[in-house]
Parts: sequence; C-alpha cells; structure tokens
Amino acid sequence: MYVLLFPIPFQMKDTGVEVQMSSWLFKQLKLHLEQEWKYQPREKGLSLIECTAENENTICPRLRNAKVEDLWSLTNFFGFATETFVLAVNILDRFLALMKVKPKHLSCIGVCCFQLAAQVVEEQCNIPSLHDVIRISQCKCTASDLKRMEKIISEKLHFDFKATTALTFLHLYHTIILCHTSERKELLNLDKLEAQLKACNCRLVFSKAKPSVLALCLLSLEVQTLKSIELFEIVLCIQKYSKISDSDLLYWRELVSKCLADYSSPACCKPDHKKLVWIVSRRTAQNLQNSYYSVPELPTIPEVGCFDGSESEDSCEDMSCGEESLSSSPPSDLEGSFFFDLKPKSKWPALSFDS
Repeated sequence: MYVLLFPIPFQMKDTGVEVQMSSWLFKQLKLHLEQEWKYQPREKGLSLIECTAENENTICPRLRNAKVEDLWSLTNFFGFATETFVLAVNILDRFLALMKVKPKHLSCIGVCCFQLAAQVVEEQCNIPSLHDVIRISQCKCTASDLKRMEKIISEKLHFDFKATTALTFLHLYHTIILCHTSERKELLNLDKLEAQLKACNCRLVFSKAKPSVLALCLLSLEVQTLKSIELFEIVLCIQKYSKISDSDLLYWRELVSKCLADYSSPACCKPDHKKLVWIVSRRTAQNLQNSYYSVPELPTIPEVGCFDGSESEDSCEDMSCGEESLSSSPPSDLEGSFFFDLKPKSKWPALSFDS
C-alpha cells in the first residue's frame, strides 16, 4: 500500500479511513505524474522565445512575462482562484510554443487564455462578459476578435484545457504531508506556496520545468526554512515516489530560490486576496468610457490554416518566417497571416538538463 513508502515513525494511524485517504492521494499523484507531459509547452517553442531579441517582430521573454503579470492582475481584479491564473498561463505558454505570434496580437491572446481558464475553473455566474474583460484589460480588440481567437486557440490545443499543472502537484504534495505529519498543520502555509508559484509563473524559464518538479522545489525550500526533520523526510519520500532525480531537483531549486529572492516581498509571504480597485479621476474615467466604445486599433483577426497532416506531432519543428495562405474562410481586412505554424527546418540543440 502507498502509505508504506513512508518511514514507520511517519505513517498514519492504521485506521480504515486514513489508509484509504492515503491510498487515494497516491493514486491521484500517480495519475497526474503520468499525464503531466501532455500539458507541458513544447520545449522547442519555448527555447525559440527565449533566444528572441526584443527588436524582432515576434514574442520575446519580456513580452511574455509582462503578459503573464497582466493575467495575474486580471485574476486579482475579478477575485478568481489561483488555479485560474496558473491554468491561463499554461494555456498561453502551450499556444505560444506552437505558433509564431506578432506582439500586437499578444494582448488579445492573453485575454482569450484568461477567459478559457475561467470557463474551466470558475462558476459560470462569476465569469465576466467579453465586453467587461475588454474594458478592464484595455486589450483594444472587439468581442468578435476574442471569439475568433478563442476558436483558434481551442483548435490548436485540441480543446484540452483542464491541465495538470504545478499547482495540481503543490496541492497534492501539501495534502499528503498534512496526512502524514505530526507537526502543526498551520506550519506549511499553502497560500504562501501558491503566491510563490505565481511568482515563478511570471518567468518563462519555469515553463520548461516539469510541473511535479517545480512544485516539489517550492515545497522543499519551504520545509528547509521551517527546519523540520519530519517534514523533510516526508518530502524525500514524495520525491522518491515521484521518481524525481536529485540533479533535477537541485537544478530547479537553485533557479526557484533566486526567483523568490527577486520577488521577495510581504505580499509573497502574506498573499493579499483583495480585489484590485482602480481609483481614477473623472476625466480619466470619461476617457476610459470613450475608449471602450471607440473603434479598436487592431483590425479583425483572420483565421489560420491547419497543420499539414503529413507532419508528425512529435517531429522537430522550427518557426517559419514565411507568410502562409489563410484557410478557406472569408477574406479579412488584415494583410498577411496572423501568425504561423511551426515548420520542420533544423535540429534544435539539446538542453543541458533533464526534462
């Protein structure tokens, strides 16, 4: 039984309910470990974004990270769960790793990812209308543009949005520890861990990490801060069960530790879940209202063609710089293609760490 993975001093009491709970938790962990690869953004696409200069007409790390911070702000403004934010980032990264996107369309894409994540996580009655999201996000596109973009993203990701993320593992690990520890439950603050994960999500590099590894890094760093031998031994058992190597854990722990040091603030230690409130002057409010009803700067977004059926989903792909013809949908007023599918060109260099 899964509970026997833990050293004898830290096993749960041998009661039927507790043993069943532990068994269920580890079955869930095994299930998500088997599925996590399906929801990771393509490493090749992420690597291309990483090496993109800011003066190029495509997405660079700074633009991606800034858009994720915007998603964080939107999540706070509407009072949505951390899961909505993490899922929105996952959808965004998976899409950006598949398609070459022009910077001027990133705002529209970000809002669509936010809406798609909210539809999965939040209660339907709490999801704002497209017009409200357009107004708050100031994305300068129409509701029609958002619907068209949502269709494109949905098709490219095969309508598979309910992803296994680092937050999934963070919650599982946290629950497993609470089930097996004799320490005070409040020692391991889940809100703090979630806030730290959100900080990591704002860095493109962590999209390359396995979600299970990223979550364990956050947990192990917190346990190290608490200086609890019991919690440390439980984390070691979780690491062994999850088959996470010491080299992977140490590599990502160092990056996570540096990221958290950069983001170190009272807000990270004590997350503030209050909704964002805008205080504006009457003139600013009038300008916002006028801009809301004005013609947006971006033209209508056209649909894009599908992948070439002859290409393998697992083939090594590169970004194409050439224009492609649009699909057979009615012509749009936007010249050229919106963004491009990845095309096989050259071999990508191997990364220096296990993925």
